[in-house]
Amino acid sequence: MATRPKRAWQRMLSGRRLDLLDPTPFDIEIEDIAHGLAFVARWNGQTCGDWPYSVAEHSLLVERIFSHAHPDSEACWRLAALLHDAPEYVIGDMISPVKSALGQEYGMMDERLASAIHRRFGLPAALPAPVKKRIKMADRISARMEATAIAGFADAEARRLFPVPSLAAPLDWQITLRPPAETRAAYLARFAELIALMDRGH
Repeated sequence: MATRPKRAWQRMLSGRRLDLLDPTPFDIEIEDIAHGLAFVARWNGQTCGDWPYSVAEHSLLVERIFSHAHPDSEACWRLAALLHDAPEYVIGDMISPVKSALGQEYGMMDERLASAIHRRFGLPAALPAPVKKRIKMADRISARMEATAIAGFADAEARRLFPVPSLAAPLDWQITLRPPAETRAAYLARFAELIALMDRGH
């Protein structure tokens, strides 16, 4: 008796079926990404406040830090910063210790999804190394901010785990906690702004 193949796709609220092993740009919608990320908690939910700190909220902060640090950056790279964790709308936010335990499989799935997402929204499948490095730094700065503001880390511990150059960004910015629906709307609004800028050639 033949064994039925295991299901590798997920049905989205838009009606799309996204194959996690072979994702294509045609099955990706920004509404699905925004909705999913707004309901995925950062730090495994171990944050202060009455609302979880979502990956969507984190992504908005990373894009803000990136744009602050690189005010002359093209809109497409700002969009890349906003979408830097977009694959997590289907594979979730794994904390670093879990990613290390899972090894290459998680990383490969993340890369395939990121490539499809980039192509869907007019970005290169693989980002230029300098852009990727700048986004990674913005991501680390945000992690440092989140660690001390809402995740219970002492400042010395956060400095050791998330080292950033001095004056890389204003680390005294406030961390926002709000209902998922509000974060989803803010994510979609910023996406629309960046797409409009890209369409105008900025």
